[in-house]
Amino acid sequence: MTEPKDIARQFDFHGEALDNIFENYAELRAKCPVGRSEKYGGFWFITKSDDIFAAEQDPEAFSVAPSMLLPAFGTDMPLIPIDIDPPMHQDYRRILLPLFTPQVLKNLEEPIRQTARDLATEFVRKGSGGDASYLYARPLPTIIFSRLAGYPEKDWPKFDRWVDDIIYHRVEDPERARKAGEELIAYFDNLLASWDNEGESSTLIDYILRAEIDGRKLNHAELQSYCYLLFVAGLDTTAWAIRSGLWHLAHNLEDQRKLRANPELIAFACEEFLRTLSPVQAMARTCLKDTVIRGQQIKRGDRVAFVFGAGNRDEEIYANPDKIDVAREENRHLAFGAGIHRCLGSNLGRRELLAGIEEFLRIVPEFRAADSTEKWHGVSSLTLEF
Repeated sequence: MTEPKDIARQFDFHGEALDNIFENYAELRAKCPVGRSEKYGGFWFITKSDDIFAAEQDPEAFSVAPSMLLPAFGTDMPLIPIDIDPPMHQDYRRILLPLFTPQVLKNLEEPIRQTARDLATEFVRKGSGGDASYLYARPLPTIIFSRLAGYPEKDWPKFDRWVDDIIYHRVEDPERARKAGEELIAYFDNLLASWDNEGESSTLIDYILRAEIDGRKLNHAELQSYCYLLFVAGLDTTAWAIRSGLWHLAHNLEDQRKLRANPELIAFACEEFLRTLSPVQAMARTCLKDTVIRGQQIKRGDRVAFVFGAGNRDEEIYANPDKIDVAREENRHLAFGAGIHRCLGSNLGRRELLAGIEEFLRIVPEFRAADSTEKWHGVSSLTLEF
């Protein structure tokens, strides 16, 4: 029988560890809801939904510095605004709010859907199946966000490699992630230096170049940081969400048929995919003062992971929590975090996910997984046949 301390010491939430992570989550919640892992220099983890929500609301006890990412995204600089604590966090976050207003998002609705329709139509045209990750789930948010941000279309082919190296290879090959991070910073340096910032603001880069904080323009390091974060956040997480939703439907034809017959359920299904197959399984903090959670004392200076993926399957919150119920209506999940650091782009991500699943189901005939070895997580290949 595995002892709770042994389970805790081995806990990881990256790479191959995700293959069987949901069984591990259940065991941790039951035996060791707050524990300490030896990975990444050692960190505490919190797995219960209510504990995570409470900790997210307490920035005086848990700081985002030096990074909410464990390990970091191939760079030593803090990523604005997610790695900034109050009171400056609010000022940095406020700069981006006008870019995600309901009206801005409403104006993006048709471009998102048209792009999804074009990609899905091309996917079907290619034949009896193919890689839905590389032909659909990944290019959809890349095209939408790159247009919103102002990234030149000629540069889009570079983006997948940078995302893969920075996000998916940083655990086993940190130097590869760091090299890709340096290339991305150099890319933004060149882009910012050559940017024609005349006329009305129309893209994210136009906007941040004009933005001010404390009555001054953003300095170069701040501009780099905004660009870096928005790049990795805007391109990866939504692609993961779309791919994981399609992965589930490819392996569960009954659910796929239910959504085709009842398209009004797709919005509920998307929230369920976010809850159970979340692109963000955990985020890190640094403890600012000695804190006790469920009898475990976390010391000042200790690193702590809020394990959203475990909280999203908490049996005290959800009925039959490990079942993906595409008709589930009550769904207070942690896929976008909580508190002051809740994901600023959550509503854009939701729109892309909903449109992505709806248009794929509308255009692509009934599909199934062609390769049973492909995992639920990440943005690697998803081979479908129809």
